[in-house]
Amino acid sequence: MDIHWFESLESTQSYLLEELKASRLHPPVCVGALSQTLGKGSRGNSWLGMKGNLFISLAIPRAILPDDLKLESSSIYFAFLMKELLSSLGSKVWLKWPNDFYLGNAKIGGVITNLIGDTLVCGIGMNLVSAPEYFEKIDITIDAYDLTEAYSELFKNLPSWKLIFSNYQIEFENSREFFTHNNNEKVALENAVLLEDGSLECDGQRIFSLR
Repeated sequence: MDIHWFESLESTQSYLLEELKASRLHPPVCVGALSQTLGKGSRGNSWLGMKGNLFISLAIPRAILPDDLKLESSSIYFAFLMKELLSSLGSKVWLKWPNDFYLGNAKIGGVITNLIGDTLVCGIGMNLVSAPEYFEKIDITIDAYDLTEAYSELFKNLPSWKLIFSNYQIEFENSREFFTHNNNEKVALENAVLLEDGSLECDGQRIFSLR
């Protein structure tokens, strides 16, 4: 996967989408920056950060993804790939359903995924060197570009959704003391049932993980 790296961008995801639309970049491809000024987070929130944190967006053709990976499972899939990579480097990071990276009770980053035609565009932001108030930074020392390079290497031999899900089922138990959002409403995860496609059943509602 080609990596296009910048000193600063307004948003790696906006830049990537513009370049894909203009056919100047072609998936699989990754865009990263040492800093960004108008980054996008979940539910329309901004994701800003100081220089040295992780700001990347990837375009991945559905054709190279595992056959058993459904669209609604993709946010968990991409996020858990990153979580497993960080764990292998010694971090105690865990994945709160469906797309937030946590250390203990503090958020350190997240993933957003959108489908554009037959391409999944995945944005990942993470506090590597600094964090705003009420957030935390990761518990290992890792360079943003080195992490991006290691993550992009994973796409050469992707595991099945079945394997990712079997590992995530155990980790999901950490999410039970938290809540998620569904149609801008808070939903407690205490009694949620994690279904095989990564969605949740909560109080009779089906909540999907794609964001």
